[in-house]
Amino acid sequence: MADTSSTSGITSSTAASTTANPPESKSWADQVDEIDQAEQSADQAEQSSASNEEGATAEINIGSLQVDESKRENSTLSEPEDSSIQAVTSGDTMYKSAKRFEDLNLSPELLKGLYVQMQFERPSKIQEISLPMILTPPYKNLIAQAHNGSGKTTCFVLGMLSRIDPKLAAPQALCICPTRELAIQNMEVLLKMGKFTGITSELGIPADSANYIPISKRPPVTAQVVIGTPGTINKWVTARKLGMSCMKILVFDEADHMLAESGFQDDSIRIMKAIVKASANCQVLLFSATFGENVKAFVTKIVQDLFVQDYNQMFVKKEELSLDSVKQYKVQCPDELSKIMVIKDRILELGQKVGQTIIFVRTRNSASMLHKSLVDYGYEVTTIQGALRQEDRDKIIKEFKDGLTQILISTDLLARGFDQSQVNLVVNYDLPVRHESPTEPDHEVYLHRIGRAGRFGRKGAIFNLLCSDRDNMLMSKIENHFNHQVAEIPSWSNEEDFENALKIAGLL
Repeated sequence: MADTSSTSGITSSTAASTTANPPESKSWADQVDEIDQAEQSADQAEQSSASNEEGATAEINIGSLQVDESKRENSTLSEPEDSSIQAVTSGDTMYKSAKRFEDLNLSPELLKGLYVQMQFERPSKIQEISLPMILTPPYKNLIAQAHNGSGKTTCFVLGMLSRIDPKLAAPQALCICPTRELAIQNMEVLLKMGKFTGITSELGIPADSANYIPISKRPPVTAQVVIGTPGTINKWVTARKLGMSCMKILVFDEADHMLAESGFQDDSIRIMKAIVKASANCQVLLFSATFGENVKAFVTKIVQDLFVQDYNQMFVKKEELSLDSVKQYKVQCPDELSKIMVIKDRILELGQKVGQTIIFVRTRNSASMLHKSLVDYGYEVTTIQGALRQEDRDKIIKEFKDGLTQILISTDLLARGFDQSQVNLVVNYDLPVRHESPTEPDHEVYLHRIGRAGRFGRKGAIFNLLCSDRDNMLMSKIENHFNHQVAEIPSWSNEEDFENALKIAGLL
C-alpha cells in the first residue's frame, strides 16, 4: 500500500484487531507493491516496543512541488448547476448557507489567504453547505461526500486553520491521507491559504533514505497542524512524539479508502482511539468523493461508536457524481497492440495540443510494459507506482506539476485526490476492477480516475480502451451503475473521429 513503501525501511503498523468488520477491499495497484516478509517482521518487532520504535520526518521542499498558479485560467471552483446535495443535520443547530466567505466569521488573515493566495471569488456549492456545518459551534462531526474538483480540500483545510490557537505551540489539527502525494498536495493548500496566519505545520509521511532519522532522536511535534499518512502518524503517536491532548479537529481525506480498507483501517482506528482518549471533544471530518452504501454504513458506525456525539452528513446523489465538464468515450480496439497504437497515434498526438494526459493501468507490470512501448516509439513519458523510491515519486510528481512532462502513466496511486489543473485527458488503458471480484468493475475508482481531468470545472475527455468481451461487460456495468451512456468512437484507427470527440468535449 502507498503508505508502506519506504526506502528507509519504515512500514506502517498493522494492528491485529479492530472495532468492527468492514467490507474487505484491496487494490490491484497495492497488491504488486506489498512490502516483503522481512520488512513486515521488522515492523512487527518494532511495534512491540514503542520506546525502540523508529520513525522518520520528511524534509520536503513544498514550494518546489506547487502548481504554477499563473497557468490557471480561473481559480474559481465550479460544479454542475443541477448538483443535488443532500445535507442531514442533527440537533437544534441552524445552519445558514454561506454565499460569501465573509459569512463564515473568518479572521482577516484567512480571508486574505482565500482571496489573495487562493484567488477564490466565492464558495463553491459544496463549500456553501459544508463550511457552516464545520465552522459553527458546537463543532459537530461531519461525514461528507463531494465531487472531485468541487473544493472539498478547501473545506477541511479552512476548518483546520480556523480552529487553531496561534499562541499554543502544540498539535491542534490533524489530517490523515492515504498517500504521501496527497499529503504533500494538501500541505501545499494549507501553506498557501494560511500564509498570513503564522500557523505552523509539519508533514508526517514516510521518509526517503536521505532524510531518515530514528524516532527516538526526533523532538516532540510542536507544529499546530500535522498532515500525514496513517502509518507514520501512528508511529509518532505510539512513540509519544505526537501529542493528542490539544487536538481540536481530525480530518480523514479519502475517508472511504482510509477506514474501510484493511491496510489503512487499523492505523486509522488506532489514531482515532488515541484522540478520543486524550481529547474527547475533537471534531472529526470524513471527506471523500465516493461512499458506497456498505462503506457509508461502516464509517458511520465508527463515528458513532468512537465519538459518542451528534454528527452531520452531506452526500451527492449517485447518478450525479460524474463530472458534467468531462466527456467520456469508449474505444473498441481489436487487440492489445491496437490500444498502444490508439494512445500513440491518436490520443497523444492530439493531446499535445490540449494539455497533459494521465494514463491509468491496473498493475505495476502493465505500467512498465506501456512505459517501454511508448518510450520505444519516441515519446517522453514518466511512470509512477508505489514500488518506486520516495524521492523518485516526489521528483516525478514535481516534473509533471511543473509541466516538464506531459504524459504520466500511473497505477491507482494517483486515482484519488491528485490535483493538476492542466490535465485535460485521462486514458483508462485498463478499466478498474474489484480486487476480490475481477469480473466486477470498481465504480468508485472509475469515478476517481475520471475526476483527474476537468478539475475546477474545466473541460476534459476520458478515453476507455476496450479490446475484449470482458472489457465491454465491465464498461456496460459502469454505464448502468451511473445511469450514463458513454459515447463510442466510431473507429479506433480514424484520426478525424478522435478530433471530433475532442471538439465535442470543448478541447479543440
